[in-house]
Amino acid sequence: MTKKEKAAAIVAALEEEYPDAICSLDYEEPYQLLISVRLAAQCTDARVNQVTPILFKAYPTLKSLAEANVADVAEIVRPCGLGNAKAQDIVAMCQILLTQYGGVVPDTMEELLKLPGVGRKTANLILGDVYGKPAVVCDTHCIRITNLMGLATSKNPLQVEKQLRAILDPEKSNDFCHRLVLHGRAVCKARNPQCHICCCNQLCSYGKKAVSAFK
Repeated sequence: MTKKEKAAAIVAALEEEYPDAICSLDYEEPYQLLISVRLAAQCTDARVNQVTPILFKAYPTLKSLAEANVADVAEIVRPCGLGNAKAQDIVAMCQILLTQYGGVVPDTMEELLKLPGVGRKTANLILGDVYGKPAVVCDTHCIRITNLMGLATSKNPLQVEKQLRAILDPEKSNDFCHRLVLHGRAVCKARNPQCHICCCNQLCSYGKKAVSAFK
């Protein structure tokens, strides 16, 4: 089995196990997703989803956030950690979106990376979820699990992204990354992977060995 064939088989197994591949961050507008991802740095998605309704109620439009006092925004987002830095990026990001992009979130990697606090992970999420473009979101779940599976051989996000782009169906890559998050939380846990109940255990390099040892 080639690596592409293995990737396709794993994608199919995860599709069956997790038919609903959706972003775990709650949002209504594209700029809100940008903000949510920034808040999610070193914070759980669940906590972010508790904070963003408060933030977006206080500042219901892109313009209101662009005009917000950074200290006031920092106070709201403080439960997500790094409140001051995140608040500065959020306000600056909204200002740039308003003044340079007419209030529209860019649809290219190059332009997205110009925004404060936006890296490739965030840009890929926007491209995939908002614009439906092929994307590989290399978060901690993706990097850890694809290395265990034998689909990637690096801990570097950019290298993993390149390796996965080479073997994944572009039309399925974004949803594959969402399913890895679900799989990482439910089964392939960092401290105690449940290989014996994993839908990919016969395809996964780590899982095959673990299941054999379990037997």
